[in-house]
Amino acid sequence: MPGGRLTHEDRRRIAAWLAEGLGYAEIARRLGRPTSTISREVARNAAGGDYLPDRAQQAAGRRARRRRPAPATEPPDDGRTAESVRGYVEEFAALLAGTGLPRMVSRVFVCLITSGRGSLTAAELVRGLRVSPASVSKAIGYLEAMELVGRRPDPGGRRERYVIDDDTWLRVWQADTGAHARVAEAARRGIELFGAGTPIGERLGQMGRFFARVSDEMNNSGLTDTAVRDALTVIAALADAGRPLTAGELATALGLPGGRVADALEAIEHRPVIADPLALRATGSGAYTLAPRPDRLSPAQRQALRAIAG
Repeated sequence: MPGGRLTHEDRRRIAAWLAEGLGYAEIARRLGRPTSTISREVARNAAGGDYLPDRAQQAAGRRARRRRPAPATEPPDDGRTAESVRGYVEEFAALLAGTGLPRMVSRVFVCLITSGRGSLTAAELVRGLRVSPASVSKAIGYLEAMELVGRRPDPGGRRERYVIDDDTWLRVWQADTGAHARVAEAARRGIELFGAGTPIGERLGQMGRFFARVSDEMNNSGLTDTAVRDALTVIAALADAGRPLTAGELATALGLPGGRVADALEAIEHRPVIADPLALRATGSGAYTLAPRPDRLSPAQRQALRAIAG
């Protein structure tokens, strides 16, 4: 694998190409390696001016046995094995890569997430992932550009540690929200350019409304976890009762303060998606009930349902 350790077969090819008179640069190109890797390999393992692949492989094995690289995360002490941790990292990285994140960037990101200390140095990432320093450096640069990773000084050392801050996810959320808002604005400008009544304008209108709604739901909901939970409780209560209930009746039945019930009803009214596929309806008597959203069923579907019920 390019960037990994040379294999026995790689060393045999190096010896054969050297015998053919090829230079280090051409050999490196054929193996997909840096030229410096080939020059160091030959200089380290040349005996009497000749590069011997079998001897080079044995020497590499001895060096590997002497070297004990530290894992990217602390050894698990709760029954997990290093192999299971490594498998999880690779599986998680593959999932992230499926969303469009480069594979090496995904591997570095998951290693940082699963680090017991919550941070890693570049050297620890290189040893843990068994890749080149250049690969780690490039991946870190990618993550920093996305504001997913930050740097911290290594206590007692001169190296930097890479960390995932506590507010990383908020920054990601805000970045996505801003992107959705910009897409909606671009769609609106397109409507002005092509005309609202044209096929292009209609397509842009649908696109703009969708991204504007997503942006609004993500960025401006103003809802707390408590308000959302109370709203869902009120929806469940109205569905269970099967008849209209006033805010006072809901507060009494649910054992909630009147203010929290009022906030929950207001949240449902301002954010109808909370009750989807149902909709909150206020009756003339000040009570509330639930009804299917009119856009969830077609006229033909409603007619068929009435025929079954009738």
